[in-house]
Amino acid sequence: MDKVSRATSSAKLLLDARDVDGACNSAYYAMFDAAGAALIWSGAPVDATGAKTHSGLISAFSLRVVKTGLLPVELGRTLNRAAEIRLVADYTGDEVTLDNARWAVEQAMAFVDAVRRRLESPRTDPADGAV
Repeated sequence: MDKVSRATSSAKLLLDARDVDGACNSAYYAMFDAAGAALIWSGAPVDATGAKTHSGLISAFSLRVVKTGLLPVELGRTLNRAAEIRLVADYTGDEVTLDNARWAVEQAMAFVDAVRRRLESPRTDPADGAV
């Protein structure tokens, strides 16, 4: 989560500097790494090969963390949208708006806060709710 904190801070700095592509990239990676931490914390079996790709980790996060109720569904949607914006920012050459960059940074902060709170709570077994 130290890496996540650095990425979130970088996203804010880049947004303040009006570097929308950089802000979107850093915001996404903060969320991506936080999702990875949530997967590890969940203790759910995850295919190591699939979790090494962006789509694989996002799918595993959805299946093992969101669909089991460990984190809200909205976080899964937010991660997917941030991934889409990051792809535009990093690869297409299309312009990402300042509003989209602001959204990505704000959502990254909320996503990271939600994951951090969950990681600080006792782990429960989704099958029986026991701690």
